[in-house]
Order: sequence, then structure tokens, then C-alpha cells
Amino acid sequence: MGIKRIGKHLIEHRWRVRRDFPPRVLDAIERAIKAGEATHSGQIRFVVEGALDGVPLFRNQPARERALDVFSHLRIWDTDHNNGVLIYLLLADRDVEIVADRGIDAKVGHAGWEAICRTMETDFRSGRFEQGVIKGIEAVSRELARHFPPPAGPNELPDKPVVI
Repeated sequence: MGIKRIGKHLIEHRWRVRRDFPPRVLDAIERAIKAGEATHSGQIRFVVEGALDGVPLFRNQPARERALDVFSHLRIWDTDHNNGVLIYLLLADRDVEIVADRGIDAKVGHAGWEAICRTMETDFRSGRFEQGVIKGIEAVSRELARHFPPPAGPNELPDKPVVI
């Protein structure tokens, strides 16, 4: 575990999320999720975590492992068609991870999700967080629409972004 990473996580913590994701941006993200879910029966959640603290930080937990924990905690795997998708951003590391349930993951695969993550990270490096997240949601929605027709039932998961 590097002292540089610990320092970054301890210093940047939650103030960074409030600056880069104010209520207006979180509202735009929620609207993008709602619009995307109108085109498919999948479920998208967006989670931004400013920085790791406590045990995850001192265990040097990678963003991917943390994203899997969040996916499980939010029960994104618990959808009727196994087509829930988590877009997770660990802001201190500027690392985006997409975790998809088995129904959609088998159709898109690691390379497809990774391409979406890299596109988002390019926008983030330029400070365009809102644009990057919305582009990511739109790309995930296109993948879901390709494999899962528009919804016939209720929205299974909340569309509101989660800030940790």
C-alpha cells in the first residue's frame, strides 16, 4: 500500500464529491438514468465515492473490489432478468468500474464495459464529470437496449445516484 494513495484518500475525501457532483449534476444524472431505462428493461445505478476510509483504505482495497461490495450491498444483482448494472466512480483514484449482473455481462463482456469506463475516464481527466457520467449511462443504456426490450414492468431499482 502506497503512502501517496493513503494521503490522497485522506485529503480529498467528501469535499471533492460536493464540488464535482453538486445537486444539479446529481439531478441530471438521475434524469439520464430515467431516460435510458425508458429504452430497455435493465436497471442502472450510479455510485460516486469520494475516497476510501477506514478498513477499505488500509487494506488497500482496489476500486474493482470496492465496486463489487457496493453492487452487492445495493442488491443490484436482485433484478428479475439479471440485468442490473452499476457504474461506480472512486473519485480519489479517478477510477471507474462497471459491474454488471450475469444476464447482461454475458452479452457485453469485460472488453465492452472496459471501453465505456475508459471513455468516461477521459472526460474525468478533463474535469468534465457530468458529461462523462452521462455519456457512460448512455453507452450502458445502448448495450441494455440491444439485449433487453423496453420495460413491461415496474422500475426495480431507484434511479437516484448514490454518494458515499
